[in-house]
Parts: sequence; C-alpha cells; structure tokens
Amino acid sequence: MPAPPMPAIAVRRLPHAEGLPLPSYATAGAAGFDLLAAVDAPLEIPPGGRALVPTGLCIALPEGYELQVRPRSGLALKHGIVLPNSPGTIDEDYRGEVGVIVLNTGFAPFVVERGMRIAQGVLAPVVRATWQEVETLPDTARGSGGFGSTGH
Repeated sequence: MPAPPMPAIAVRRLPHAEGLPLPSYATAGAAGFDLLAAVDAPLEIPPGGRALVPTGLCIALPEGYELQVRPRSGLALKHGIVLPNSPGTIDEDYRGEVGVIVLNTGFAPFVVERGMRIAQGVLAPVVRATWQEVETLPDTARGSGGFGSTGH
C-alpha cells in the first residue's frame, strides 16, 4: 500500500537560523524530523537547569495538524536531557518561533551548540471533540479505579 502524500509545511527562517538546514527525516522510516538549535553562542545548561532553545523557524501547519515536539532518546540516555512538557504542542494557528524547552536532569553541565539536534518534531493529525454533560457514565469493568488499580 503506498504511503499517503506528505503534507507541505510552510517555513520561515529567522536570521539566527541562517546557514542551518531545514528540518529533515534521518531515515525513510523515521516518524520524527530533527529540530536544530539556532543558538548564536554555546548555551550551557547546569544540572537541574532549563532553557528555551531557539530553532530559528516559524511555521504554518496544514489545517487539522499539530506539531509535537519530543525529546531525543540519545540525549536523554547519554546526558539526562529531557523536555519537561513533552510532548510540546505547536498549534496550527501559531506563527511565532518554534522553541524547545530543555531540562538538564543529568549530573554535569550540558552545552547546546549551534546546529545540534536538540529535539524531534512529529506531525500529527488533530481530532477535535464536543463536550456533552451527562448525569451518569456507562459502566465498565474497570470503573473509576486508577493509578495501578488494574494490577499491572
């Protein structure tokens, strides 16, 4: 079965991203594309510290899509670098610069260098719902049990 057509994302490069490549997929089967740090100088994040890392890109997503900003597993494993609001959501109507909130949970300072692959973006369809207030909900086997109530 052929893959569905790829939606086009309009992108505007800000001056501090000049010379950096546009987002791209590392392999043909990759779900996410790399987001690069558009810092002008190295940015040191101390252990326990966080920073907003600029990408230098503004985007216009197709209607009905969001961009999920997710951590890179290699940075998490090797350096303790996580995205505290993961996945971050870029809405289709946002036109400002895409930024990545980075948290250093590691034991050593982490230096963000210009052009570093700091996060990955995943384009995802959005499903919108309407809310209907009711007096009761349908019963299920689980019921209102939560936080480990299934025994797993």
